[in-house]
Amino acid sequence: MKRSIGFLTFLILACTAKPLYSQEPSRPPVEDINPRAKQPPSSNTTIQPIEHRFWDKENDLLFAGVAAARTLDYFSTLNMRRRGRQEIFLTNDAVDNHAGFAFIEAGATGVSIGASYLFHRYGHHKLERWTSIVHIGLATTGAVRNYSLKTAHRATVVTQP
Repeated sequence: MKRSIGFLTFLILACTAKPLYSQEPSRPPVEDINPRAKQPPSSNTTIQPIEHRFWDKENDLLFAGVAAARTLDYFSTLNMRRRGRQEIFLTNDAVDNHAGFAFIEAGATGVSIGASYLFHRYGHHKLERWTSIVHIGLATTGAVRNYSLKTAHRATVVTQP
């Protein structure tokens, strides 16, 4: 209980720290009131936020990783169905329709790229990258799970003469 309260407190402080940091002070500090020694700020002391293009090399690699992980998930799910196992997130009819299932996997890749773009558009560049990283991890974990499941053996009924 204490650990979850501490994490929640940390999360709240982390989310509110940036807006507090970016606010202007309500009154100038005492040393700024003295008009002597006023120098214009030099351009090399101004810190500009680090911006990057959306389709930069890192995002290209992350999006390719998402597509590769979804492809691996596609083939592992088909393999799992051929071995008699049941799909848990989708209906078996959706998975057994190979073209439809490929479209679902491609759509999931597109949704991941779209979510990353929204984070990029609104300045959440760490979340932009982490969206793809988490998606790669989850899809790969699901594919590994599919391949590691044992084949379902159906009971055969033996009739005696």
